[in-house]
Amino acid sequence: MSEFQLEIEGLSISFGGLQAVSDFSMGIRKGEIVGLIGPNGAGKTTVFNCISRFYQPNAGHILFEGRELTKEPAHKIIHYGIARTFQNVELFKNLTVMDNLLIGQHHRMSENFLVGLLALPPKRKAEKRAREEAREVLRFLNLEQVSESIAQSLPFGVQKMVEMARALVSQPKLLLLDEPAAGSNPHETSKLAALIKRIRDEFGTSVLLVEHDMSLVMELCQRLYVMDFGKKIAEGEPTEIQRNPAVIEAYLGKDN
Repeated sequence: MSEFQLEIEGLSISFGGLQAVSDFSMGIRKGEIVGLIGPNGAGKTTVFNCISRFYQPNAGHILFEGRELTKEPAHKIIHYGIARTFQNVELFKNLTVMDNLLIGQHHRMSENFLVGLLALPPKRKAEKRAREEAREVLRFLNLEQVSESIAQSLPFGVQKMVEMARALVSQPKLLLLDEPAAGSNPHETSKLAALIKRIRDEFGTSVLLVEHDMSLVMELCQRLYVMDFGKKIAEGEPTEIQRNPAVIEAYLGKDN
């Protein structure tokens, strides 16, 4: 049995003549916080999109708790315990925050169509439970005061927290965070690092994040994988990565 909860082996995907990811491999152990970093266009979000099944890779394997994900449809991924946020917030912007969190739990609703259509007691009971769980997550993220606000009326930073709440309410085993610190100031970034650690500790959730803010990455991540031009160029602990010549060249250029 593999030591990794999520294991990617030989992942490759191309778009037309562009090789976006080439023979990429990595792994995340249960309870780890791991960073996937690299310059713009390195292929990081493409890897996320392959895990989420938005993209179908040309080659390779993605295994989650021993299950091969490359054969699964996108809507099944949340059932297996993987949730994500997006680089650009992807909320139902005309709905309330609470409604967004209820939608985030749709995969756990077991009622059949007739029960839901008629609003029979099992349906009402399930919705009450879903609202309670949503409120718990909103309290955890200090978002109770915006629960009935329309999502698009909120500042961008709050919308990113709502998106994280929607991911958490699905009770994920693995949380994929795509640039969670985008638009944040240093104080907000430090609070975000503490929050992600709490999510790992209190929810028992493993975390894989793509992030350009190196202060957050170095403070938060136990291990890092570095990509450049679609390929893995380094892996290791943050202190190792900081000293790695290939990583320094990828970020700063050879002359520097």
